[in-house]
Formats: sequence, structure tokens, C-alpha cells
Amino acid sequence: MGQEIQENFSASLHETLSACGDDSDFKGHKTITEIFGKLYVVGATSEGAESPLDVKLFDKATGKWLAPTILGKKPNSSTVHSGVLVTNDRILFLKADSSANEFSYFLEVDSKFVRERKDLLGGEVVAWSKGSIGDGPKPIVISGPSGVGKGTLINKLMKDFPSTFGFSVSHTTRAPREKEVNGIHYHFTEREVMETEIKEGKFLESALVHGNLYGTSVEAVEAVTDTGKRCILDIDVQGARSVRASTIEAIFIFIRPPSFEELEKRLRDRGTETEEQIQKRLRNARKEIEEGKEGLFDHVLVNDDLESCYANLKKLLGLDSMETSNKAASVDFRTPSSFTISRDAENNIVIDSQDTETKDGIPKKIVLDVSSVRGGAPGRTRGLTVSI
Repeated sequence: MGQEIQENFSASLHETLSACGDDSDFKGHKTITEIFGKLYVVGATSEGAESPLDVKLFDKATGKWLAPTILGKKPNSSTVHSGVLVTNDRILFLKADSSANEFSYFLEVDSKFVRERKDLLGGEVVAWSKGSIGDGPKPIVISGPSGVGKGTLINKLMKDFPSTFGFSVSHTTRAPREKEVNGIHYHFTEREVMETEIKEGKFLESALVHGNLYGTSVEAVEAVTDTGKRCILDIDVQGARSVRASTIEAIFIFIRPPSFEELEKRLRDRGTETEEQIQKRLRNARKEIEEGKEGLFDHVLVNDDLESCYANLKKLLGLDSMETSNKAASVDFRTPSSFTISRDAENNIVIDSQDTETKDGIPKKIVLDVSSVRGGAPGRTRGLTVSI
């Protein structure tokens, strides 16, 4: 089992670290959590409020310090942080004097994602995942063969429900074209950087097109969800399979034609492709239609009539009015600058303020229910419930 060893400016932490060897890299506050004979030491290695929290690992069996590969965006340090063992594969870190959007981060040490990265990268791996209050709206994956009309359906959703849906911004290694803006049209990046990030599991799906990499990052999807919008992913069946295998919880919809003959007619009626291109799209379509029957998708819609199919899509997504908002009620608070951590009778995590002065927006007690959290690295850990 694991156990928590909190500093709280006591001699026990320093004695523990001294017994393990030199820990002089860390500046200021640090915490230790022991899980199955390994000590995870978390603290800043440089001074300053914006210094990121780093992780060192001591293996008690070998008596050696290890430098794990750290995935995910590191949280900035604070004057005080506390580590709370949630399960034996992740630790919840709570930061002092932080907003509701920044006070909680999970460090995964043996999750499925971490184990996969260990196999791929070799050596010890840990991964940070930002905690998020509430569930957030689920992204929507829409797939279907070329010419089936999924682009038209998505455009109608975006036009009729502009504050409900959003698109993620894709990454590419190609050079920007005239008037393209980084972060709006694409995230333009270097080939070496993107290849590394693909290995680190930061991308839901990626493909090599005409010598350039294109892909959808987990962070780009989470950024849309953070705004309260449902992110629409217009990707092929292989990309949908990759999303299904990730920590992102989404709704998977496959749009299929009423018949293969009708699909061929639509492709030819567009008049935009050569015969060779049409035949290639038809070959791909046959494969995608077959894969769409394999249980990968939650819903299958037949686009035999555009308006009828669009009505069914809206019904499926629970869109009963012309404008629906997914934005949950916000929880606005800051954590105290000094606090203690305990568990209540329901095993909730209780943050009790030790501040001597009462300040607006800083509650005396914050209760966290982590029993329903899901998701995780390389995305958010969603489902935190907060009571003040």
C-alpha cells in the first residue's frame, strides 16, 4: 500500500530525505508520498512563484534516486502544496493560494497511460493531469466516408448552435500559408517536436499527408471543453479508434449513406475529383462502412435525406432549442495560504484553512469528493466535486 509523508515543516521529512541521500535540488516546500516502496518527492527546483513543480523518485529497494520522464504540463509551485494519495496509481496535489481552476493537479505514477509510455519510452515515467471541477461537456466524434454529408451536418450544427459547439485547432508541420495565423488556423510546429509529442501520447490522432504531419492534440480538445463547449471532431474511422482508446470520454457517431450506389452518385455529382480520385475514395468508403459496423460507434445515422438526418442528429445530442449552452455553474474560490488536510467520515478530502485572517473568496473549509473522477493524463482529470 501507499502512504503519505507530508512536510509541514517537521523534522521527519528532512530525516527521510537525508536517509535517502542528497535532495539539495529542491527549493522550499516539498512533499513525499510512498507507493509500493518508491518515494515520490515533489517540489520546485528553482525559486519563484512561477517555478514548475518537479518530481524525483527514490527506489528504496535499490537505494537509488531516479529521474523519471515527466509528461504533461507541470503545475507552477506555490508557497505550500500537499499531496494526497487517491489510489495507488495517482496522487492529488493541492496548491495553496490558488484559484478554483488551478488548485488541483493529479500526478499519475502507475495508470494505464503511464504504463503504456513506460513500454514505449523506457525507464520510469510519471504524468501530470490538471484537475477539473465537474464533468464538462463530452466531445463529439463524427465519422463517415467522403461524400456522405458529414461536413454539411457539422456546419449546420455550428451555425445553429454557435455557443454550444467548437472545433479544436489541429497541429501541422507544414509552413503557414498566406494569411494563416498560428493558433487559429493551425498550431504550426516543427517535425521533430511533433514526433516527440506523438511518442509522449499528447496526440489523439495523427497522419502523414504529402510529407507533412497533421494531428489533433489532447490539449486542443480539452481547451474547447474548458470553455464549456462541446468539441466536434471530424475524423476518419482510424482516428475515431484512437480517440476511443484514449482517456477522452466522447460520443461516437457514424454517418453512413443509404447505399453505396448513392454515395458514388454524390461523389460524381460534386464534379471536383478525377476518376482516379473517385475510385480511391470509393475504396476507402467501402472499408470505412464495414468498420463502422464493428461496434466502435455509439450511434449510426443514415443520411438518406439531409434535413431528416440533421433532425435525428439534433435529437440524439439533446438539442431541443435553437441555442443550448453546456456551461456549468462556475465555482469561484481561492484556497487558503495555509491549510491542513484530513478525511471525513465519507472519505472526502477536507481542506481546513489555517489563515489567521478571514478574506473574501477564501472559505474556511473546502470538501472534495474524488470518488467519481475520470479521464486523466494526457488530458484533464474531470469529475471533482467541491463543497464549500
